[in-house]
Amino acid sequence: MFRLVLLSMGMMFLISACAIPVEADPDTAVVSPSDDAIETPAAANPFQPLESDAVLQHGEVFIDSADLLILESYPVQINLVLQGNLPTPCHQLRIVANQPDENNRILVEVYSVVDPEQVCIQMLESFEVTYHLGSFPTGSYTILVNGEEIGTFDS
Repeated sequence: MFRLVLLSMGMMFLISACAIPVEADPDTAVVSPSDDAIETPAAANPFQPLESDAVLQHGEVFIDSADLLILESYPVQINLVLQGNLPTPCHQLRIVANQPDENNRILVEVYSVVDPEQVCIQMLESFEVTYHLGSFPTGSYTILVNGEEIGTFDS
């Protein structure tokens, strides 16, 4: 048993000693992302309205909590954490974040859509989502979700 353990350790040592270290080329320039490369909220929104929503009925969303999550990165990234309930399991969540207005207020609309012809059990469907708002130019911003102020941040 001891020989087997010793042999296994020796093999691991030999294999790790044969690994080739990879180093960065010192002549390669480090490039920061341009302002055009900064992700916009619409590009990262899995809850964006779809063309097929035109035939669906708008519904409510019951938001229990909404918090801002400010990531320590450069540029500063802002996430919105939402917890709540949809009216039924058949409702689909939609989130639309508008660009900041002249007062640096970011209006976020949260609603649901549902097929009115679909038969569905009448019970609340809970959700918890982290919605990526993105990064913003230098300034102080206020986030409003369905008209209610959630918080402020500086970027």
